[in-house]
Amino acid sequence: MDPMLAVDIGRQAIIITLIVSAPVLVAGLVVGVVVGIFQAVTQIHEMTLTFIPKILVMILVLLATLPWMMIQVVDYTINLFNVIPSIMR
Repeated sequence: MDPMLAVDIGRQAIIITLIVSAPVLVAGLVVGVVVGIFQAVTQIHEMTLTFIPKILVMILVLLATLPWMMIQVVDYTINLFNVIPSIMR
């Protein structure tokens, strides 16, 4: 197996991981910033105030984007399986 092919497969795996996880992470970040600003303005510093909205929004985003995420991961896996015969030569 060519070392460049191994590096390319690893790079593609990292990229697909970042792409698939980005919507959930960005949603959590946005909600965290909004709740943080709300806490700073109102001086309410309750830990559950940040945790509960973040978890709820992240679950909703996960449910909304799960079909797209699965398509991305399945496409990557199919492409990886198609490369396997060229690796074995």
